Amino acid sequence: MASPVEQLSTVKAKIAAAEHEAGRDAGAVTLVAVSKTFDSVDIRPVIEAGQRIFGENRVQEAQAKWPALKAEFPDIELHLIGPLQSNKAREAVALFDVIETVDREKIAAELAKEIARQGREPKLYVQVNTGSEPQKAGIEPREAVAFVARCRDAHGLAIAGLMCIPPAGENPGPHFALLEKLGAEAGVAKLSMGMSGDYETAIAFGATSVRVGSAIFGSR
Repeated sequence: MASPVEQLSTVKAKIAAAEHEAGRDAGAVTLVAVSKTFDSVDIRPVIEAGQRIFGENRVQEAQAKWPALKAEFPDIELHLIGPLQSNKAREAVALFDVIETVDREKIAAELAKEIARQGREPKLYVQVNTGSEPQKAGIEPREAVAFVARCRDAHGLAIAGLMCIPPAGENPGPHFALLEKLGAEAGVAKLSMGMSGDYETAIAFGATSVRVGSAIFGSR
């Protein structure tokens, strides 16, 4: 089994090849290394190999390991990629640099309140439930563009992009194409889509960031 540092190098090479294949500029796609469930001892070698952008699913888990790492490596950018509960908005705004899972009015209102209170403004993405899966977080595709507008107009939030997680077992291409279309309609520049099994496909459909965990750190 290759080490996480070796796996990181492989993933970066595949991203570069996918960018080239899609006719996109080198470096157009940002790698978010998903470190959920892994401890600082597992993450540190990846940081020391040059990776600076990481994703976590849970606020509480991230609070246990990232403040110390961010103090040591102040250029780290931390993304929240799991569902956000409104009662965790304060902690999320304090810790994360990007929150990718804004998906309902209550969350938008709480984030607006905390951003104003803390004077800290993480970048925000709206999560879209492209497969309309009842068990999955994210706003319905037909409501996404209007919701982005409400976030801006009613809550004063700057929405930087959209995020999706296609249904397991389905061809992800149509979901990535849908997110790209919604992003253009909503007037956002960033598309967070693609994970360990499909990030090269996502790059072909215009992903600006991919969220890769198991292909770097191994299975959980």
